[in-house]
Amino acid sequence: MTCEPHTRPPGGPAVDLVPVVPGLHMLRFPVGLAYVWRDDGRDGSADGVPLTLLDAGWAGSEEAVARALREVGGPDARLRRIVLTHAHRDHVGAAGALAGRYGAEVLAHRLDAPVVRGEAPVPEPDLLDWEVPLYAHGLTTPEAPPTRVDRELEDGDVLDFGGGARVVHTPGHTPGSIAVHLPRHGVLVTGDTVASVGGVGLGVFHVDRAAAVESMRRLSRLEPLRTVCFGHGDPLAEDASAVLRAAAEAAGA
Repeated sequence: MTCEPHTRPPGGPAVDLVPVVPGLHMLRFPVGLAYVWRDDGRDGSADGVPLTLLDAGWAGSEEAVARALREVGGPDARLRRIVLTHAHRDHVGAAGALAGRYGAEVLAHRLDAPVVRGEAPVPEPDLLDWEVPLYAHGLTTPEAPPTRVDRELEDGDVLDFGGGARVVHTPGHTPGSIAVHLPRHGVLVTGDTVASVGGVGLGVFHVDRAAAVESMRRLSRLEPLRTVCFGHGDPLAEDASAVLRAAAEAAGA
């Protein structure tokens, strides 16, 4: 499949759709990434190809995301669920609008769910000096509106897509950050615990850096790992397990 960048919708950001591996596409926003998983549609349902969105990108991007979903799943595609890796605005922004449009279920970890719903403030990160200007730039992303959470997740929960997607609690970036591991396909979506900007390494803007390092180590021990997808930076598809383990060791040095 050849995917051309989507044009900028009125009032919203441009979104690029990029194939990663069979069943998985990446949505690239001006800041941050989301992912779409397509199951094969042979689950006995009568309401179209089932899609899962892993993070939802910017507030105001729902039209561009909807076009991407149609490109992935065809005109009968149905968004079944939106899994939020954490409560930051560039990951939550369009979740409420998309959930309302498709009747999709919104899932987030129990510790970040109050932030997603607007019941608690976004936790302040413990910034290194060089992170301060980057963080200020990130705040130019539209603020996410309060969004309902239909299911609060815990570590080890298994979700009904991708042959059984396992929730991995990865505290540190935020208290309720999660990764999603699809063992049958060797795919890992890390959220912002890990990034691949200028090489694979620990992400930025963590509430608890030591906890984030330990979470990264835990992710590096998962098996199988053939493709690793990040909240920021291009996916890792070559020697994924070895690269992630080396990066985790370096982060903790």
